[in-house]
Amino acid sequence: MPVDPLTEEQREIRELVRTLARERIAPRAAEIDKTAEFPWDVVDLCRDHGLFGIMYDEEYGGLGASALMTLVAIEEISKVCATSGLIVGVQELGSLGLKLAGTEEQKRRFLPLLASGEWLCAYALTEPGSGSDSAAMRSEARREGDEYVLNGSKRFITNAGVAKLYTVFAKTDPTAGHSGISAFLVEADAPGFQVGRIEPKMGIKGSTTGELFFDDCRIPAENRLGDEGEGFRIAMRILDRSRPGIGAQGLGIAQGATDYALEYAKARETMGRPIAEHQLVAGMLADMETKCEAARGLLYKCGQLIDDGADGAELTKVSAMTKLYCTDVAMEVTTDAVQVLGGYGYMQEYPVERMMRDAKITQLYEGTNQIQRLVIAREMVRENRAFLLAAVS
Repeated sequence: MPVDPLTEEQREIRELVRTLARERIAPRAAEIDKTAEFPWDVVDLCRDHGLFGIMYDEEYGGLGASALMTLVAIEEISKVCATSGLIVGVQELGSLGLKLAGTEEQKRRFLPLLASGEWLCAYALTEPGSGSDSAAMRSEARREGDEYVLNGSKRFITNAGVAKLYTVFAKTDPTAGHSGISAFLVEADAPGFQVGRIEPKMGIKGSTTGELFFDDCRIPAENRLGDEGEGFRIAMRILDRSRPGIGAQGLGIAQGATDYALEYAKARETMGRPIAEHQLVAGMLADMETKCEAARGLLYKCGQLIDDGADGAELTKVSAMTKLYCTDVAMEVTTDAVQVLGGYGYMQEYPVERMMRDAKITQLYEGTNQIQRLVIAREMVRENRAFLLAAVS
């Protein structure tokens, strides 16, 4: 039996998302990839069916925040279109700072707009010379009365140009390393804020990825998240909860590729029988399915931990493991899916070619998988497992 810890109500939501993905989003996936245009119709679909509300508490206009259901929604949509799955994932990523560190006034001002999908949001940490090394960021913010003035730039920001609200990190004390970073809410119409180049990409082509520029950008002091100097801690707490969303995207891509390869292998015949019955192909399909199921178990465990209020080292480790394993599976499984289809798998007429390209980014953003391995190993070293060796002589 598949891993399925969902309640009956959650299964109904999953079935709704699955149906919308299959009937409304899947027919658009190839065109979204071909045109590389942001799919506003998919945003409207999510708005009309309340899918953004899965991420927010009822008091802010949501359905009742659930990390597990957010991951399920991303997985189901990503089975047919990774770009569309990312719309849900980035709405969670961009709003986590508010949910974790926002004041009640900030939450009541912004969260209802995000819960309805009226506004999209984004997360802006990465800079041209600062990816995994956040302390190397050069963007700065200085206090001037009741305002902060931001100067600097960000790069590789998902939802650049379509978001109405950006969670932005900048140094309020350039000499203090991580401890000098602060977090801010920047609205798209803030004076001095500008969106730059939108990058052409290998995959997830319909998602905007671009540069942000802050040229004496003025924002109200009340838009700061948390205290000065708390930005790095906020950023890491966000990533602990958002990285599983990338895992969900990766798993969705992998499962979608597995399902398509299976149907192809059942229909395609060589030597008088379906290729799914040839041992080498059957073995590939079995490995693909097993990897997806193992990844789903880890993903759902992580979602349940977040919903149960887990924090700190336990969540950091499981989150990194989830992102690492699910996205490595995405790359492995989509590569095998292309192989199962043979020459057809390499052609744009078939979706596994797109899925393989889309899978690659999941190993890169929100912390490369090399960084995830460092995080996991660091947490392992901190653990005390000596008691396990007590009986070993």
